[in-house]
Amino acid sequence: MRPSRPSGSPRSAGPARSAAGPSKLLLRGLPLPVTLALRYVRSTRRDAFASFLSAVAAGGIALGVMALVLSLAVISGFQEALRGELLGRTPQVLVDLPPGLGLAAAQAAREAVRRVPGVTGAQLQVRGSGWVVEEGKAHAVELIGFEGRVPRSFPGAAGGPEGLYVPASLAARWGLATGRPLSLLSPRPTLTPLGPQPRLRTLPLAGTYRSGRTQEDRERVALPRAVAETLLGGAERQIEVSAADLDAALAVAARLGGRPTGRDGASSPLPPGSEVRTWKELNRPLLFALRLEKVMMFVAVSLIVLVASLALVADLALIISSKRPEIGMLATMGATPAALRQAFVLLGGLVAGSGIALGTVIGVGGAMVLDRYHLLPVPGRVYFLDYVPFLVKPLDLALVLVLTLALALASALYAAQRAATLDPIDALRR
Repeated sequence: MRPSRPSGSPRSAGPARSAAGPSKLLLRGLPLPVTLALRYVRSTRRDAFASFLSAVAAGGIALGVMALVLSLAVISGFQEALRGELLGRTPQVLVDLPPGLGLAAAQAAREAVRRVPGVTGAQLQVRGSGWVVEEGKAHAVELIGFEGRVPRSFPGAAGGPEGLYVPASLAARWGLATGRPLSLLSPRPTLTPLGPQPRLRTLPLAGTYRSGRTQEDRERVALPRAVAETLLGGAERQIEVSAADLDAALAVAARLGGRPTGRDGASSPLPPGSEVRTWKELNRPLLFALRLEKVMMFVAVSLIVLVASLALVADLALIISSKRPEIGMLATMGATPAALRQAFVLLGGLVAGSGIALGTVIGVGGAMVLDRYHLLPVPGRVYFLDYVPFLVKPLDLALVLVLTLALALASALYAAQRAATLDPIDALRR
């Protein structure tokens, strides 16, 4: 007959607790990996250092997510503001007519463009270099002759009647007022019996437009096409085409260029030798620079998440080391290596998930508050905005969350592999 052990002996207490634990878990109906992950995520005094490492890993992940969200939000905010500022001054579609094309042929091409599906407006323009002269002062400008209403590429004056329009910055610097006569000088001279004479026309100032912050915007001057023809001689004739929106403009450009779009034909209504450029092609260097800036910022700030993921590896390794006897006992009771691996992957996911949730809330909430109340001002005389804008795009946020979760799970899987490969007998001996 086997002697009975006292119920309170240390050797019987461990197995009793171990047996009670699985029975409770079976009553709950939870799988073993989920049960172990929930059990190990709870902190105890004995596991205080492991809990501290878990807090460090979760805090690092939260810091990385917050930094990524805020950095991408501020870049997106500036880029959207800059895109709106530049695209408001850029033609949606610009058709460069072949050199030497006569005025009658250019007007016929404009009428043909107006009949293309999707076109909401087509305006014949003349473009060339020149100077604005007023009381002994001269300023080099780009002369753009238009017909009808002022084109949309002159914000603040778009839709106005024909006349002379100069940048608001130039008008403020020279103290110009509406109705003030200004002289326009062309580099193309006129041959006279007395020799070459400069082409000069004087027009009253009809208004100004928002000039922006770039040198190109400060140098553009709009004037009636008939006057520009006499000054420039039709050197560069163009057709500025408008569509319903930017996406529609791309489809219109495809039709104008003779590329088939859907059920439309592939024939171009333009004279041979014409070049069609869209708003994307006109701003290609800038758009590429903006994309590159965003990618580099994302890669640089993502290093914070990578470092936090390494801290998660250290945290899981410490937990596995402290739980070696328990893991060995579970293995002898039938827990498979796959179940143990899943348990520690879930544990890493729980620690990382808390950090991701905290970082997302702080990052998105902080971006919304900073943008709503303009809490970060910048010098308005230097930038085209007087505050730092923030814009959280759903795609950027999804990319941050997916990347962070992928790095965290990969780190957890690396650490969980140690638990799956433990020898049960060796673990119980320790």
